[in-house]
Amino acid sequence: MTQHTSVDALHARLIESMPTMAQLCTGQDPDLFRSLLSRVGDKWTLLVIGVLGEERKRFTELSEIIPGISRRMLTVTLRSLERDGLVLRTVHAEVPPRVEYELTALGRSLQSVVLTLGDWVSEHQRTVLDNRRAFDGAMPSGADVAADES
Repeated sequence: MTQHTSVDALHARLIESMPTMAQLCTGQDPDLFRSLLSRVGDKWTLLVIGVLGEERKRFTELSEIIPGISRRMLTVTLRSLERDGLVLRTVHAEVPPRVEYELTALGRSLQSVVLTLGDWVSEHQRTVLDNRRAFDGAMPSGADVAADES
């Protein structure tokens, strides 16, 4: 399958899903729907879900594996994921206490989506970078972005 065919197939799937997305984002609880999209679309959430995989990890392991995440942001992300039932936090009664994190069944169900998204980014990152450079090079200096919004 060529890249063009793959893109066409993806485009066809997106067109088919648009009415469903419109229904979902205006359905029973639009605020909850948007908040969940925000949660699972957050870069730190995506990385934590992707890194946790099938095995438990300690906080320090996660902070070492995920480049650029601060200790505070990792804490906030893990707490949010725990609150949403995607991550389980286990505290072991030891001195010093040992805390481990693992995906719940719900978190594992999201992981396949996260890994698929990661594969897409990995496959297309150079193309996107080239597109950004071409776009930025074509923009007149001092261009008014607001003019596009009128």
